[in-house]
Amino acid sequence: MQKVRAILIGRMQPIHNGHMQIINEILNEVDEIIIGIGSAQLSHEIKDPFTAGERIVMINQALADEGVDPSRYYIIPMQDINFNAIWVSHVKMLTPPFTIVYSGNSLVKQLFAEEGFEVRQPPLYDRMHLSGTEVRRRILEDDNWQELVPKATVNVLNEINGVERIKNLSIKEISDI
Repeated sequence: MQKVRAILIGRMQPIHNGHMQIINEILNEVDEIIIGIGSAQLSHEIKDPFTAGERIVMINQALADEGVDPSRYYIIPMQDINFNAIWVSHVKMLTPPFTIVYSGNSLVKQLFAEEGFEVRQPPLYDRMHLSGTEVRRRILEDDNWQELVPKATVNVLNEINGVERIKNLSIKEISDI
C-alpha cells in the first residue's frame, strides 16, 4: 500500500506550539509529512531572525521531544524564488513526492490547486497567541515567550543567543547625519 505523504510549508520563525499542534494533527491524517522551511535564504532580520539550519534543529528536537518517529517526516529548506508561475515545480523538485498540501496561505492554496493537488486548510490553534510574530514581540518586550514554544525552541534560542539577536535586530541603525 502506498504511503500518503503531505507537505506543510512555513517560515517557522521560530517554531511554536501552534506549529507543533498542526504537525501532530497532520500526522494523524497521513503517513508522512514534509515540513518545508519557507524563506530559507532569509535570516538575521527582525521578521526572519533565524537561519534555515537553526529552524531545522528546533523542529527536529521538538519532534524528538514529542516522540515522533523520524521516519515519518522530512525537513527541507526552501528558498523563495519570487516566480509564482513555476513555484510549485520548484517545491516538487526539492521534495519527495506528495499528494496533499496543507496551507492557510491563499496564494499557496491557489498555486497548488491549479496544479491538481488536494489542498487542505490546517487547523489554527489560538492564532492570536500562537504565532511567530507574537513570540518575537514577547521576546522584545521581555514577556513570557517561552510558554508559546516547545522546550527545544527555548534550548536552541539559548544556544545561539537568539533573544539577544532579536533584540539587536530591532535596534534601528543610526544613519549618518
